[in-house]
Amino acid sequence: MKHLLAIRDLTAGDLRSILALSQQPAPRVLEGKGVALYFEKPSARTRNSMELATAQLGGHPVYLQPAELGIGTRESVEDVTRTLACYHAIVAARVFDHALLEQMAAVNAAPVLNLLSDVHHPLQALADLLTIEQLLGRLEGAKIAFVGEAHNVARSLAEGCALLGAEFVIASPDGYGFEGEDIRQVTDPAEAVAGADIVYADVWVSMGDEHCDDKLAALAPYQVNAALMDRAPNAHFLHCLPAHRGEEVTAQVIDGPRSAVWRQATNRMHTARGAMLWLLGAVA
Repeated sequence: MKHLLAIRDLTAGDLRSILALSQQPAPRVLEGKGVALYFEKPSARTRNSMELATAQLGGHPVYLQPAELGIGTRESVEDVTRTLACYHAIVAARVFDHALLEQMAAVNAAPVLNLLSDVHHPLQALADLLTIEQLLGRLEGAKIAFVGEAHNVARSLAEGCALLGAEFVIASPDGYGFEGEDIRQVTDPAEAVAGADIVYADVWVSMGDEHCDDKLAALAPYQVNAALMDRAPNAHFLHCLPAHRGEEVTAQVIDGPRSAVWRQATNRMHTARGAMLWLLGAVA
């Protein structure tokens, strides 16, 4: 049984297949079937993209929150997963702790799809890669510069770039980079962005982490603005959203002609569909 918990678990062939499936007409493979959408953290793009992708495949999405399932309190992870598999073709979950997804997948009762965890965000990386391919006509040899803190979004995108032959570099201040991972890192954003095809930013403070003065101070020199974009005069700008204009990116950049964030957001729906098709055994 297939699961999609992290980009690193895929082969290059798997990843290319998902991207290809994302661009094909939607077959009604989920007709009469459900997809469980378990959300420990809210999300505009993830919920809407998954619900619409499920509907496009003929299925019925069921949105679930922690109080309804009581995972690990009222019922064990294993029993909840087996219960959901009685009704749903896919169990998709957006969680705080990646270990929960691993527990669910270990039951092997239904394909498990990671909608986001503290370590990986494969669905965002799929949308990013599809967008980059559409913008550039290629992935191999493309240079992607990520500016800001190293985290789940950056990790998944870096893993996808490695699989498909793109160059990935992240610029982060000391103390905010990856530790012990084979990912190219620099501290100078201008160095990272020079000659890039894609410049990528994300929020500096995440949900529930809004009061971080030290982090904001450390990341202040890493704002993506017109001057930084001038280091890569042909680059497109991407952002996984939500965005805080005036912090990690200026309005001039994210709302400007070189920004592709709305195509990127739209592709969350297409790649959600491609990921589910792949989990169900479809071949591009």
